[in-house]
Amino acid sequence: MKTVSLRTVEDRVVCERCLVADSPWARMRGLLGRRGLESGEGLLLRPTGSVHTFFMRFPIDVVFLSRDGEVLRIAQALSPWRTAGARRAKVVLELAAGDAERRGIRVGSRLDLSVLAGSDSGPAANHPPASA
Repeated sequence: MKTVSLRTVEDRVVCERCLVADSPWARMRGLLGRRGLESGEGLLLRPTGSVHTFFMRFPIDVVFLSRDGEVLRIAQALSPWRTAGARRAKVVLELAAGDAERRGIRVGSRLDLSVLAGSDSGPAANHPPASA
């Protein structure tokens, strides 16, 4: 999986080491088998609007995003064996429990998804490539 650093559109870092799960297998595997997430680590799942924490061993913060990176909902410290989702969500960011609040992520905030080049997410997808 690709690793990116996610920031708000104001350039504030929200996840230094974020794995991108954009294949069916990577989304299905998710964080299964991990013993935890350190602050600054995360998993970005796309496309999806819901998650489950079945078989997980630790709680996580789950940030539901629109296609253009707007935070629609935050499920804080979602415990193992739970499900969560958000209407209109197309991208989900999973963080260490407490990281969403520590990093100032709020409903209505906007994350810069342009680091996901080649996708239909984020501002980069809305602009044609510059000509040489």
